[in-house]
Amino acid sequence: MSLTPKLLSFAVLMALGGTAAAGNPHVDRALGLIKANGAAVKASPADAFIARDVIVDANGAEHVRFDRTYGGLPVIGGDVVVHSRGGQMQSASLTLGAPLSVNLRPNLRSDEAIVAAGAEFGSSFKGNPASSLVVYARDRGAAKLAYKVGFQGADQNDNPVDMTYIVDARNGKVLDRWTNIETGKPGGGSTCTSTTPAAGTGKTLFSGSVAISTTNCGTSFQMKDQTRGGGYTTDLNNGTSGTGTIFSDADNTWGNGTVSDRATAAADAHFGIATTFDYYKNVHGRNGIANDGKGALSKVHYGRNYVNAFWSDACFCMSFGDGDGVNYAPLVDLDVAGHEMSHGVTSRTANLTYSGESGGLNESNSDIFGTMVEFYANAPSDPGDYLIGEKLYIKYPAGDHALRYMYHPSLEGAGRSVDCYYSGIGSLDVHYSSGPSNHYFYLLAEGSGAKSFNGVDHTSPTCNGSTVVGIGRDAAANIQYRALTVYFTSSTNYAGDRVASLNAAADLYGAGSTQYNAVAAAWSAVNVN
Repeated sequence: MSLTPKLLSFAVLMALGGTAAAGNPHVDRALGLIKANGAAVKASPADAFIARDVIVDANGAEHVRFDRTYGGLPVIGGDVVVHSRGGQMQSASLTLGAPLSVNLRPNLRSDEAIVAAGAEFGSSFKGNPASSLVVYARDRGAAKLAYKVGFQGADQNDNPVDMTYIVDARNGKVLDRWTNIETGKPGGGSTCTSTTPAAGTGKTLFSGSVAISTTNCGTSFQMKDQTRGGGYTTDLNNGTSGTGTIFSDADNTWGNGTVSDRATAAADAHFGIATTFDYYKNVHGRNGIANDGKGALSKVHYGRNYVNAFWSDACFCMSFGDGDGVNYAPLVDLDVAGHEMSHGVTSRTANLTYSGESGGLNESNSDIFGTMVEFYANAPSDPGDYLIGEKLYIKYPAGDHALRYMYHPSLEGAGRSVDCYYSGIGSLDVHYSSGPSNHYFYLLAEGSGAKSFNGVDHTSPTCNGSTVVGIGRDAAANIQYRALTVYFTSSTNYAGDRVASLNAAADLYGAGSTQYNAVAAAWSAVNVN
């Protein structure tokens, strides 16, 4: 069956059994179902629920996503999606294995937790580290009272470092940690207030001459897209902080196709983000990163010789480095722009924690949709394939021709990405633990065996020796998007992804359909059973 969802997004605070905030009927019903079916969501008397997102299908099914608090403290790993139809509870998606029962009296003070986290972070932090009490319940073991500690700073190359540490409030042990800089690879403006759109031309590095949407300021133009929620692109002038200066131009032609013009990389980023915006809106009905119609900030010329790009929730923005000029060009090609913007979409939906298996799935989701954006753009100079960042290379260090190879992840030159799932995969860097999910998606979309794109051999093996028949990119991406937005939670792991993907396929195409069976076969082909 086909479901065309209407998407509603908002943030309301609602305690279990309380009065409906903003009178939203979907949230009202979901809260009533939680109250009546507490065991299904592992509810405890001290729980409260914060509605974060609502999806309503065309057939009336409702999917309400909640964050959870316990005794007023945020519960990391406690989020839940309530699925219902006609006022009847259908199921719930969650990671929490049992109702919470946690002593909320810490043995450590907040400053002691900062010291414990700081021993791992080091002394090169900037500003004042932040610390707050939480309940940590990500790993299905006994939930713990903990401090969530944030450190920000820079590494020896002045690249940004923004870390979250979870410190046990009883003994000071660091229970978990993750970066808040979601990267593509391991490792101020004008006074123009016009809202008049203009049609400009970008002379890009990677996509040739393209149409871009800008703003007419009367006597000049700015790289601000009025047709896509006011998203804008700035020059950070090789700095690592601040907003940067919005690109302005007299003739509305931007760049010259080479790095000699600073507007060239900006045109690539601006075009890539606009294309990603259009892909999500036209294909999945999502109106911008947060589904509120608003555009985001893109900052180019980040740092010096910075060989990366990243999404940051803190500024709701993307930053793009210039590469090193030797092996790597500026990191502004289409699939990298789509990858980074998709990190934003993930943060506003499932909010997959950037650690362990959920972190690998977060990275893979961005690879998947970055790839789909490249196919959607259908640019002659950068046609679609299942290589990530292949256009970035000036030379090929360590035998690499791409950042990642979705059809055969272990081809990555350093050999650290993996094709097949195994139980210890969560200990890898998230850019490497993403491998089996990327491999699964390729197999689901295209199938196993010999195939090529743009003259590049995409032969994809399976881990169990099976033959997988693909269902096509569009169907595979529809299943991925629905799994992400409806069934994933912040701590979804590989086993949970298989379940979520099968649920999504059943919703969209029917249980037992060709697409449903292909999802099962593709996951089994990468050892997720």
